[in-house]
Amino acid sequence: MISVVVPCYNEEDVLHQLYMRLSKVCQTLNDSYEVILVDDGSRDNTWNIICDINSRDSHWKALRFARNFGHQTAVSAGMYFANGDCVIIIDADLQDPPEELYRFIDKWKEGYEVVYGIRTKRKENLVKRICYKLFYRILRRFADIDIPYDSGDFCLMDRKVVNILNSMPEHNRFVRGLRAWAGFRQIGLEYERKARAAGEPKYTFTKLLKLAFDGILSFSKLPLRFSIYLGLTILIIATFFMVFVIFQNIFEDWFSKMGLKSIPYAIIIIIASFLSGIQLIFLGIFGEYLGRIYDEVRNRPIWTIQDMIGFEQKSSKI
Repeated sequence: MISVVVPCYNEEDVLHQLYMRLSKVCQTLNDSYEVILVDDGSRDNTWNIICDINSRDSHWKALRFARNFGHQTAVSAGMYFANGDCVIIIDADLQDPPEELYRFIDKWKEGYEVVYGIRTKRKENLVKRICYKLFYRILRRFADIDIPYDSGDFCLMDRKVVNILNSMPEHNRFVRGLRAWAGFRQIGLEYERKARAAGEPKYTFTKLLKLAFDGILSFSKLPLRFSIYLGLTILIIATFFMVFVIFQNIFEDWFSKMGLKSIPYAIIIIIASFLSGIQLIFLGIFGEYLGRIYDEVRNRPIWTIQDMIGFEQKSSKI
């Protein structure tokens, strides 16, 4: 059985297209299938359309969050409720073409436990494309694990991998990082990422920035180590200036002949301000890590579900 998980947030403009294209692909598979739509607290007519689709096609099931919990949480909930021997993650906006699923399934049947999509020829604006490229390269450079370049959430995962991800109680989830961390045989497939079929993009700059922070802070300790390296560098520079000032005071006449005047107080203020700024930056980094620890210690449910259609009730807490 194949499960397809589709996170949705205010997707009323594209759901009918999604249903037609994804159903056409799934109906030609030689395996049974289910499609799980996760309504991430939509404010438009998304849920009513989902209910209508379910009434016409029992293969399509749905969860409705009680509020907006975010894309990564919606993906995680879909995986938790999926029953398939493999689970496919695909966005509702059709930027990831459903017609590519054949290639993913073929690789899975060859023995790969994870098959992920590698995006090429993105249709976003130039600034966004540059930001994406920088993010993936910074993430791979910083991360303690090997996260492939330009690989999004569009992927297929074997049941054993899904079970491992479901067992992880993390609240600040970065699914593509968890997927890479799990290991097993993984392979990437290149595909052309299309423009959004309809509606407006839901990943705002703020949400993308949060996703980037989640990815880096969840899989790298380098920001913490960087504070040590920068602290040592500043210590060496400060020591040099201290020695210079001492010698300047001892050999004041010689320095005056050389045309080197005493360092103005303004320079001292600038240096002090610079050091204070560095301290505040790293206090913020420590705070980010500490906040994530606090989220885990509270152990609240990762999501709350308002409605479910198409399958029996199941605990909503991992």
